[in-house]
Amino acid sequence: MNDSEFHQLADELMLQLEETLDRFEGDADIDYETNGGVMTLSFENGSKIVINRQEPLHQIWLATKAGGYHFNRQETRWICDRSGEDFITLLSSACSTQAGETVRFE
Repeated sequence: MNDSEFHQLADELMLQLEETLDRFEGDADIDYETNGGVMTLSFENGSKIVINRQEPLHQIWLATKAGGYHFNRQETRWICDRSGEDFITLLSSACSTQAGETVRFE
């Protein structure tokens, strides 16, 4: 993957996350802010999730209360380089835990 492809895929991912959060109809208040390729999700309990692009590595990084994860693009998905789990699955789980209710990204 070249830099241009990485930027396009990362932009698409961030847009997908923003659209999902904008449509979220649960009781939990989840705020997000995007600045310079970093998206910060803030929860009512004061916890945060940080998603950022690691441009030199062509990776997406995810920081949650449970830990940090690095994702590489494999075919059509971002896959954790340690666990092999999908980004969307891990993010949905972390958000659900931190929000105290089910949050699903698709």
